[in-house]
Amino acid sequence: MIRGWSQRSSGPVRALFALVAITLLNACGDSATLKPLGRDAVILAFGDSLTFGTGAGRDESYPTVLARRINREVVNAGVPGEETDQGLKRLPKVLARVKPDLVILIHGGNDLLRRKSKQATANNLLAMIDQIRSSGAQVVMVGVPDFGLFLSTAKLYREVAEQRQVPMDAEILPSLLSDLNMKSDTVHPNAMGYRELALAVETLLRENGALP
Repeated sequence: MIRGWSQRSSGPVRALFALVAITLLNACGDSATLKPLGRDAVILAFGDSLTFGTGAGRDESYPTVLARRINREVVNAGVPGEETDQGLKRLPKVLARVKPDLVILIHGGNDLLRRKSKQATANNLLAMIDQIRSSGAQVVMVGVPDFGLFLSTAKLYREVAEQRQVPMDAEILPSLLSDLNMKSDTVHPNAMGYRELALAVETLLRENGALP
């Protein structure tokens, strides 16, 4: 496991490690493969401040950048400060309103920062994934780092991804938040960082078959 990143890490190096992580997750089974998204597909970005885009302009959030890159509608449903129990309660109404074909789930950072029960966080994420799939949508995840001297995605995300066979990027956020050039503060990327996050999500979707 990559425990930390140099502040001088380059984009190509990050992309290489992201590709390796995706390949390893894909090896878990065919159930991790996504169905192709049509041109009229709707993608829901669901999460907290990392999805909302705190630390950058509204048009610089990762969902906005991703939408421009893949030429598909991406709905930003990020709520700053939200914990996973609150997100779990909010999710059904958002799914009913947006009717997404695919959901990008980045949640739990506030649980980790506030030292909430990791088992409860994992259970909430599992329940979110089940709700998303019950709605008929596909789902991918981005792992959030457990904050400390050396950043790495919290173990609970890998366990959740394995239990539900969800394609996940486990490297991009630890990479970004270990690089001073990519951060607006200690826990949020800046505009350049959100652009890198959008690129990583795009790669995750392409490597798993959702995009050509």
